[in-house]
Parts: sequence; C-alpha cells; structure tokens
Amino acid sequence: MSIQETAILEPGLAWFLIALFTALYLGMGWYFGRRDKELDQFVLAGRKVGLAVGTATAMATWVTSNTTMMAPQLAYQIGLWGMIGYALGSVGLLLFAPLAKRIRQLMPYGYTSGDFVRLRYGPVAWRIFLAISLFYSFGWLVSLGMAGGVLTHALSGIPYWQGMTVILAACVAYTLIGGFRAVIGTDFIQSILILVGLVVIAWLVIGRIGFDDIHLGLQLERPELLTLLMPAAIMFLFNNLLFGMGEIFHSNVWWTRAYSFREGVGMWAYLLAGIFWAPIPIVAGFIALAAPALGANIPAADMVGPIVASELLGLAGAVIVLVMVFAALASSLDSLLAATAMLVVRDIYYRHLRPQATAAHLRTATKVTILLLGIIAWMLCLPRITTLAELLHFTGAFVASTIWPIAAGLYWRQTNRIGASLAMVLGSLAGISAYFLIGFYVGALVGAAVSMVIVLLTTWLWPQSFDWKTLNEPPPRH
Repeated sequence: MSIQETAILEPGLAWFLIALFTALYLGMGWYFGRRDKELDQFVLAGRKVGLAVGTATAMATWVTSNTTMMAPQLAYQIGLWGMIGYALGSVGLLLFAPLAKRIRQLMPYGYTSGDFVRLRYGPVAWRIFLAISLFYSFGWLVSLGMAGGVLTHALSGIPYWQGMTVILAACVAYTLIGGFRAVIGTDFIQSILILVGLVVIAWLVIGRIGFDDIHLGLQLERPELLTLLMPAAIMFLFNNLLFGMGEIFHSNVWWTRAYSFREGVGMWAYLLAGIFWAPIPIVAGFIALAAPALGANIPAADMVGPIVASELLGLAGAVIVLVMVFAALASSLDSLLAATAMLVVRDIYYRHLRPQATAAHLRTATKVTILLLGIIAWMLCLPRITTLAELLHFTGAFVASTIWPIAAGLYWRQTNRIGASLAMVLGSLAGISAYFLIGFYVGALVGAAVSMVIVLLTTWLWPQSFDWKTLNEPPPRH
C-alpha cells in the first residue's frame, strides 16, 4: 500500500495549513525583531531574556521534530526502552542548568561555546571543537529538514522534497527577519502548540483503543517490544542519555541561551525545561505502540507517529499532528540556524578572517550565513539517504566526546589542555568506530567513555593551573 493510499489530508488542505503557519511565524518574526538594530539584540536578544520565556524556548527547542517523530520510531523499533531512553534526554537539560549559571558568571560577555573552548584550552582544542560542533549542527539541520518532508509526505502525500523545501524556507525566512528575539518569541507559542497537541492525541489514543487492546496487539504481533531485557534497547538507554548530554553541553544552541538569559535566570530556566520536557517523548512514543492493534501499514519506521495518529483520529488527528510537528520543527530549526550562524560568523569569519569587522558588518554576515546554512541544508536533505534516528545518532558518536572537556573545563582549574584535545579526537574516533562495528545505539556511549578516561587520566598525571579571570574576556570594540 502506498503513502498516497494511506494519507489522510488532502494536499490542498496541507498546503493551506503550512501557508497559514508560515505567515503567522513571519508576522511574529517581524514583530519580535522590529526594534533589534544592534548586534547583541539580533544575536542574543539583548541578554535580557526572563524566566517564563527562557523556560519555554529551552523546552520548545529540545522538543524537536526528532522528538515528536523519532520517539515513536524508536518505540516502534525497540519497544518500551525506546521511548523511556529518549526521555532521558531531559537529563542533559537538567545537568546543564548549573553549567548555564556558571557560564553566565564566568563569561558575562561571551557569544558562543567556541569562545569558552578558545579561552580555556587554546587554539588547537578550539579548532577541533569547531569541527565537531559544525558537523553536528549540519547533521541536526539535515534531520530537521528531512522531518519536514517526511511529515508532509506521510500525512498528505505531498512529495518529500516539496514539503521539506517549503518548511525549511519558512524557518529561514522568519529567522532572517527577526533574529534571536524572534526565535525565542515564537518558541513560546510553539511550546504551547506542541504540549496541547500531544496531550490531545495521547488522550484520544487511550480513549479509542485502550491499554488492553494496545497490549494485546503488541503481544500478538510485536512481543519483543514489551521486553525490558532486549540488549540493544538497554544499550540505547545509556547511549541516548550520553548523547543528549553531549548535544546540549557542546552546542551553541544552548550556550547562546545561557548568554542571553538575565543574570540568575539560566539555572532555573533549564531545570524547569528539563522537568516539563521529560514526559513528552514517552507520550509521543506511546502513540506508536498502538500501530499493531490498528493493523496500520507503516512503510518506513520514521513515519509511524503521523500515520498512527491520522489513521486513528482521521482528519482532525492529521491536522493536529501537522500543526504540532510543524511547531516542533520550527522551534528547533530557527534556534539551530541562529546559533550555528553565530558560531560560523564569530569563531570562523571574525576570529580567523575579519578581526576588524564592525558590529553592523557582523550583523549582516550573520544574516547571510543563516541564508547559506538553509541552502546547504536543503541540498543535503534532497537525497534522504537514511532515517532520522540513524542520522542523528551518527553525529552523537562525535558530540559525546565533548562532555568531559566542557564540564571539567568549567569546574576544574587543573584540567589538562592537551588532554582535552585528545579526549575530543580519540573519543570521536572510538565513538564512530563503535557506531559502524556494533550499532547506532552505542556510538555516544563509547565516545563519552573514552573521552572521560582521557580527561581524568591526563588531569591526574599532568595537572595544569588556569586563572578563571581569563574567561572574562571584555566585549570586542567594533
């Protein structure tokens, strides 16, 4: 059975909804960013973001299209541990909370995560870190673009490349218009849409099928999904925990928020975001467990969430899923575009190529970079050579190697600089080797373990003193 036969939305209605929300986000982008003329206002919202908006933007950014589509995929593939393991991504937000507070205290004028690595460990570690961070950012960008195409194709039969192109273009457009203030402003609205959509869908799934029928369907057709002793699933549990920590600890998406929050807000914003986010993958994954009871045709594992919701709930369910995943997609894409553009402009263009650039020039360069990132992501999304889970966990093999250099560097004066560089390089190599030799569910686990051993061993054997005042770099004079 083809997607065209299972799609529940008429293409015309799907295009109307996409156009409606695109217009809404463009309008909000203009509204929130209309007064942002200075560089700090455009890239960091003036460093004055409060608790309510800060919590919403952190939570909405972490509720990516990967959460709402990949959590069902993993539940459908590896069962209960799939959705529970994905929920452990909240640990990354919770553990980053004290780090956000310390970052704001140590680096009140910082702009990027690269600023910290450059000042703390020197140019060699900085460039290694930039390579890992940019590689991850492109992997996440591509996965988000893919999710937009998969979503529209599964729900309406719209060709994958068309849905992917329009949704990616919409996010690029309103990020260009409004900058970081538009990103966090729209995130507040998107977090409400996501939460309401998930609660409604889960409530309807339970009401129309019930736990007993879902359990019976799994026992008859996919009994392995109910076992808690599946080795791959248990390894995935710990792998995803470390992957989530690596994603958040290193990514400029989260560091920009630490810099943009008002003094004293960062820690509480991340704590609350982690608490509110934790149930979301479990709810999203639970929807996929209804597929056997429904007898739903699932042509690809990463389509299971939208297909189950649309088959069970009909037109209303398809509309809810489209709106919810579009909101989740936009809330992450805009943040990633803005944060990655800042990393490219500040750490590569400004630090390496144009150190005399004015603030106005850097603001323009940031906008150009956002556009270029969107174009490159679109080109990489076109082939769709893998699934969302495999693509994202491929990058996890690299980013988990940054956990210990970041955490140790923020709290230990004696962390060895060469050891930090070796930890990122050898941890990444070990992680990617495990990814290919064993499976996607162990790449981050192995990378983090190797990195930890190297950081601890080199710091113990060859401790190096560091002055925390070095991190308090004054703002550049443009």
